[in-house]
Amino acid sequence: MSQNNIAGTGTAQKGMGSSRGSVRATFIAAYSAVTLAQITNALPGALSGTFAVEFHTSGAGLTWIAGMFLMGIVVFELSWGLLGDLFGRKKLLYVGAAVSVVGSVMAALAPTTEMMIAAQALGGIGAGILFPISLSMIAAITPDHRARARVIATWAGFLSLGAVISPVLAGFTAQFFTVPGVAPGSPNTFSGWRVAYLIAAGVAVLVLLVALRAKDSAAAEGRKLDLPGQITLALGLIAALYATVTAVDAGFGSVQVVASYVVGGILLVAFVVIESRTEQPLIHLSLFKNSAYSITGIVAVTGMFAFLAICFSTSVAVSGLALAETWKVGVLFVFIQGPAFAFIPVVGWLIHHVAPRWVLTAGFALMAVSGFWLSTFALGTPEAFGGTPWTAFIPPLLLLGIGFALTVGSVTAVAINTVPPQQIGMASATTNLLRDLGFALGPVIGSAIAFGIGATAFAGPLAGILGGAGLPAEAAAGLANVPPLGFLAGWDGVIAQFTAQATAGGAPAPAVDVMVQALNGAQPQIMGVAGTSLGQGFQAVYLTAGMAAILSAILTLFISARSSAPASDAIAETPDTTAANAEAAV
Repeated sequence: MSQNNIAGTGTAQKGMGSSRGSVRATFIAAYSAVTLAQITNALPGALSGTFAVEFHTSGAGLTWIAGMFLMGIVVFELSWGLLGDLFGRKKLLYVGAAVSVVGSVMAALAPTTEMMIAAQALGGIGAGILFPISLSMIAAITPDHRARARVIATWAGFLSLGAVISPVLAGFTAQFFTVPGVAPGSPNTFSGWRVAYLIAAGVAVLVLLVALRAKDSAAAEGRKLDLPGQITLALGLIAALYATVTAVDAGFGSVQVVASYVVGGILLVAFVVIESRTEQPLIHLSLFKNSAYSITGIVAVTGMFAFLAICFSTSVAVSGLALAETWKVGVLFVFIQGPAFAFIPVVGWLIHHVAPRWVLTAGFALMAVSGFWLSTFALGTPEAFGGTPWTAFIPPLLLLGIGFALTVGSVTAVAINTVPPQQIGMASATTNLLRDLGFALGPVIGSAIAFGIGATAFAGPLAGILGGAGLPAEAAAGLANVPPLGFLAGWDGVIAQFTAQATAGGAPAPAVDVMVQALNGAQPQIMGVAGTSLGQGFQAVYLTAGMAAILSAILTLFISARSSAPASDAIAETPDTTAANAEAAV
């Protein structure tokens, strides 16, 4: 989430429509908008395992669902605030709320993985608009610096509140609104998690209605949209994301994946060239000549990657592999997100009274402990069959939540203290972009690791099981290409595909029936091995996340104490900094 265009809100009082509308309605609209944005932002993380079962999706499909919302935020986040400055923030709030309505309704009605991916893309764009616009609207009507700091701290509190509400909402609706299928093991007649998205759509409608009475503001003077930079950045990031997600199923060596990485690399290089030559760039590349700021930018990506990789892995491991009820996943996510809301005053005090880099170092260290601890858990087996109890996840996830609370705002506080005062706004916005990029990479890279290792670990045992069941080598070879998640999330589909392929290959119907019976007889073994194989993959993700977090903690030690010392005046005059101090983005 970016607040790129808020640093100059001192001039926003001259913006259009400032004398019309209700101040109270503006605050209500802004606070409810950021809560809505964060609820929809956090829902996919809490429901990833549920989506795997609901849509019988592949690893790549699950990754698209988890990552697309965040990419919808990242690729345009440096432009939404500017567009609000140019055309009026109230209009952009309307657009963001309307897009959120459409995205949430699409998600509630989605029958397939593809429709859910499209819904998440729209939802991400809507949230990407609401985050910066809601903040800039209240900053524009609060010219006094101390009063502005208070209202922005309240805005940040509502953002964190949305992160706490989201998993509770997901668990509550899944528990109380789900209508099970008639036969045991059959699909749900109605899946209650869909109600969570309908509630989000209702909140978005309320935001629209309240915003009708809100004040408008703009700050168009001297502002210009960097369209070439925006296009190359967006397309470059999307191409790189597409390559990484496709590699989950196709492998990193496939032509499609390599070509997408090449295209993405060319576009991102073009972005750098454009930014170095334009008068009003999206990102001032000169920021990165400052070694302290460069280190902060790196840890913004690696640290937040670690955080969301752990969140994504937990959702899939507990819900998708261990088959725990959705409400249990919701409870776990409260332990992750709760500290970001509860510790707002503590973190604010620490940032202003202790060198923020030490707060940052401590937070990343706690996140590393969480990742390493979780990597020791046996994953992939339901608790009823001896798997790790879901309550065992609470202590390490609480450490993760505390670490996140300490780092998510401190990284911006450190960043702005490493640059001259005139670069504070751009430094904050760029750091937000890098942080959100880390969030987006968490489920994408995590999936590539988990499903890649899982498929490798699954291949040998699967061949042995199929051979022991008496399947011919040709039939077993076809099933060897099915990833473990395919067996876990869509057994009936695997059987149907196997039957069709065997029949098309000329096998007589009696022989096909015998092979299908053998497969069904081996189902418990196959499912068990598929689960433990994927469990190994997610153990590797936890370990990777722990390593990324400890690397981040070590890198923060190389930020000079002088450059990361609290700068009270600068912080007080920069509203996007205060807001970032409590931002939670899951």
